[in-house]
Amino acid sequence: MLKKNYTRTGRTCRVTFKYPNEEQAESAVLAGDFNDWSLTAAPMKKLKDGSFSITVSLKPGYSYRYRYVLDGNVWVNDPDADEYVPNEYGEENSVVTI
Repeated sequence: MLKKNYTRTGRTCRVTFKYPNEEQAESAVLAGDFNDWSLTAAPMKKLKDGSFSITVSLKPGYSYRYRYVLDGNVWVNDPDADEYVPNEYGEENSVVTI
């Protein structure tokens, strides 16, 4: 699930990313071009239902590529992404457009 909340000025959008975690992973990180694909910059919170969630602020007017990294090494896409684009590894990245 992607939830987008724009500030009154429209200069920032707070985006909540939620991953359902059907794999039953113990940990998840949000990695994307907005954080240089860091595996440590955006750890996600595990919710009571087992899903993961995080809210980040992004600048409107752009599309951002991202993926979830489960248990430190399993890269997965967001089933609710705005779109998907091929990456250099022969897979696809999720895209959110703000």
